[in-house]
Amino acid sequence: MDSKYKRLMSNTMLFAISNFSSKLLSIILQPYITFAMGEVDEVGITKLVQQIGSLLIPLVSMGVSFAIIRFGLEKANDKRQVFTNGFVTILMGFALMIVCYPLLQLIPLFSTYAVLLYIHVLVSCLRTLCTQFVRSKQLNRLVAVDGVLCSATNLGFMIFFLSGMHMGAEGYVLALICSDALSALFVFTVASLGRYLHWASFEPKMWKKMMAYALPMVPAQISFWIINASNLFIVQAMCDGYQNETGEYWTGLLSVGSFLPTILTVLGTIFYEAWQLSAVTEEKGREAFFSRVFGIYQALLFCCCSGIILLCRPLMFMFKENFYEAWRFVPMLTLGTLFNCFNQFLNSIYMLEKRSTLSLYTMMVGAVANCILTVAIIPLVGPNGATFASMVSYIIVFLLRATNTRKLLRMHFAPLRLILNCVLIGVETVIVLMEAPHWAVWCTLLTVVICLFNIQGVLGLLKQLLGRRRRVA
Repeated sequence: MDSKYKRLMSNTMLFAISNFSSKLLSIILQPYITFAMGEVDEVGITKLVQQIGSLLIPLVSMGVSFAIIRFGLEKANDKRQVFTNGFVTILMGFALMIVCYPLLQLIPLFSTYAVLLYIHVLVSCLRTLCTQFVRSKQLNRLVAVDGVLCSATNLGFMIFFLSGMHMGAEGYVLALICSDALSALFVFTVASLGRYLHWASFEPKMWKKMMAYALPMVPAQISFWIINASNLFIVQAMCDGYQNETGEYWTGLLSVGSFLPTILTVLGTIFYEAWQLSAVTEEKGREAFFSRVFGIYQALLFCCCSGIILLCRPLMFMFKENFYEAWRFVPMLTLGTLFNCFNQFLNSIYMLEKRSTLSLYTMMVGAVANCILTVAIIPLVGPNGATFASMVSYIIVFLLRATNTRKLLRMHFAPLRLILNCVLIGVETVIVLMEAPHWAVWCTLLTVVICLFNIQGVLGLLKQLLGRRRRVA
């Protein structure tokens, strides 16, 4: 097996260890929250508060986490300058957030949780700075250990603040703060990052280059947030009174419905964290390398996507009884997540070529499409219109990226295989949502067909790689 494939597999396994704990935590935590909080409305408020933090984090960090790993991977760059520039950027962004408090009060729920949100945003940015920097130094075993420890402390603090202290949304944010703070302190200490932090190492010229790369990623991240999270706020506003339920009720169901697609997100994240290292450091035969890896990647994701859609109804019995109807949101959320994983893969080409403006452009188009579609479709079909809008928006972003990345790196997408997979998954989604007679039988058959169709491709590629390994041996 070529060394580049071996490194990719090794890094993927390490990041799998790191993210498996968070995946297990998400599987445990979401059902637990529905029992700990009880009411659907309260879960909805918690999710809205969390998404406010997710919106503010890229603004405060100014997207510097992307620059940290991109510039940190370049051997010619001074690591002290990279880390110090990142730290100073976060301090500047946090100072700006303090100044903008009167403006931030316009965000729903912000005033109620302002202090906690300020601390949460700062601590999260610092943790990301530390973890991204150690990734750039390819200390991947440390990243894996930190992922496990952070998930364990997060679960412990959740149980303490939610079940022990009964603090609701405030307890949820406090748990995030405490686990992120311990994680940042652990990585900073073990990796001896203090030796990379010197005020004299702040380099304005490099900082300008880092900002030129990072700042376009901020609106790109916000655009991603618009596609992924703004629907919660739109549903809260537009669905208040729908079927005699509050907007927070539908937000709560929608947030629980996103639980199963999170499994697909974690799988994509595990791979992407390893892949972005290989995408930058492996220089020989890039087009063939990207094409082969994408072939395996899409095959695995389609198999997982089909399985999640098949199991969306029985798995909802994990939650409290009044959350069962959240299954209706799962199929289209899963399809949207599938294409978001593809978009993340293509984003590695932008990162490789330092073309972050293209990442911005494609995500902004998707964000605008999402807002227009969500507002237009919800009055026609109700809250599930938001999931359809997100799915279509991610597909639009994928088509744009698949087109314009061809000018940077001519990767082969295997379009016929991709289209057939999409058709099969689409049929399965329609059958589930329409609750067709014997839907479970038909969806099981479709899942088997999708898995067999894709596993053959994966096995073929693996045989090719293993055959190459034997020839080398």
